[in-house]
Amino acid sequence: MKKTILSVFIVAAFASSTAIPGSYAQAQQYDGRPPYRHGDWDRHHHHHNNGSVIAGGLAAGVIGGLIGGAIANGGGGYYEPAPPPPRCWYESRPVQNEYDDGYHYERMRVCD
Repeated sequence: MKKTILSVFIVAAFASSTAIPGSYAQAQQYDGRPPYRHGDWDRHHHHHNNGSVIAGGLAAGVIGGLIGGAIANGGGGYYEPAPPPPRCWYESRPVQNEYDDGYHYERMRVCD
């Protein structure tokens, strides 16, 4: 169950960081002249505040990592390992007869 929940949180962290669209690069021809006149800087220069998108993706990754780590390490108790199964084998052992007080051999399972 822990592995399933951890997997869901990991997928959610990666999906949230990749689902946020970034800005697209635009290639334009440059002929050496500035594409604007001296007083037109404000008209052509735009700030898209892409830093907040990057910060949001990093925050989602960090929070997802913290939640995933907490789930993976949850419980935290130490459990004794299960004892090894007993070693068993078959032997022929003498068994007393019910009718004539004699003995005969039967194959029996013997364990430590």
